[in-house]
Amino acid sequence: MKQALVVIDAQQELIEGNEEEKSVFNKEKLIMTINSVIKKALESNALVVFVRDTDVGEGEGEGFQVHENIEVPEMSKVFDKEATNSFYGTELKNYLVENKVEHLVIMGCKTEHCIDSAVRTATVNGFDVTLVGDGHSTSDTSTLSAEQIIQHHNETLHGHYNVDHFSMVRKAEEDLFHPTHNSYR
Repeated sequence: MKQALVVIDAQQELIEGNEEEKSVFNKEKLIMTINSVIKKALESNALVVFVRDTDVGEGEGEGFQVHENIEVPEMSKVFDKEATNSFYGTELKNYLVENKVEHLVIMGCKTEHCIDSAVRTATVNGFDVTLVGDGHSTSDTSTLSAEQIIQHHNETLHGHYNVDHFSMVRKAEEDLFHPTHNSYR
């Protein structure tokens, strides 16, 4: 089975914050987790894909780039998006279909926006998804803390299904590139 790791919006300015936005919760741990899952992806011969939001750093400069402490493999593919949803207006779906990918491991930022929409859209588009439960983050809002948002989404997206394809939430320490979806069909 072909697989891909999709790292969403793990950009310098989004993770570190700026004058208007706070940094994401547990940013150092997030970066370490992303790097550890990238290594697992490479060991599993999974494709590695990065998605960048053009709203971050106004779509240019260091703030727009993938965070400087994330070890981006040379052969990884990068897609830039203008919307919350990584599949909207990008070639991401076509790239995954052309490469016969069936299972996505998703991680990155921000939980309630780009991560949520990517997980849901992927299942609708015929992919099984493993969301790395300790591999996505966000910032506090006026309503909920980042920790509450992350916990809520991990509970909500675990088992989220669209009949044929669904999402599972697993920890980075698990064997993410050996999906467990078929155990539940």
